Amino acid sequence: MNRRDFAIGIALTPLSATWVHATVQLEAGTDYQALQTPLPVSVPGKIEVIEFFGYWCPHCNAFEPRLEPWAKALPKDVVFRRIPVAWQEGQVPYQRLFYALEAMGVSNDIHSKVFKAIHEQHLRLDSDANMATFAAAIGVDKTKLVDAMKGFSVDAWMRTANQLAKSYQIEGVPTLAVNGMYVTSPEMAKGEVQSLNVVDALIKKARTRR
Repeated sequence: MNRRDFAIGIALTPLSATWVHATVQLEAGTDYQALQTPLPVSVPGKIEVIEFFGYWCPHCNAFEPRLEPWAKALPKDVVFRRIPVAWQEGQVPYQRLFYALEAMGVSNDIHSKVFKAIHEQHLRLDSDANMATFAAAIGVDKTKLVDAMKGFSVDAWMRTANQLAKSYQIEGVPTLAVNGMYVTSPEMAKGEVQSLNVVDALIKKARTRR
């Protein structure tokens, strides 16, 4: 979903427990966009893939069951990480939530549970009572979660996330960035699976440019 709230038409294929990384022919400007000025990566010597997403985004929620097995099957020279995006005030708590869970060291274990709580149980983070219900739903101590959301490290990570989204010129989520050089998305690639295949090809492209 982008800040203009357009709907993305996605070609669905059956989900699989494992992912076979495919090779596709790429067309710049159609399947992906190349950044005019490459950006630094977080782990030197590794190829970095970033998913820009929002817990509040229904398209990110729908993408997650395909993205997770794909990410787990990435080769060892690839680093995958997520960056939460917030363009509106109501989206900021979800961005803060992601980094609070990161600070607690539990984000990877309950990432999918957060999507489920928000999009299937329709929980909102607009009161202490709702936060208590939310924490119980994802198996997290409410007091520790609230304290983490108020932490200085979370504020710093959010500022970094906002700057990264600006540097990558992110206008919609989910969007995938590869090694500080390329961006693609299910919308651009005409489907969820297609976008992951495009990223596979971009990883190979980035590997040859080392």
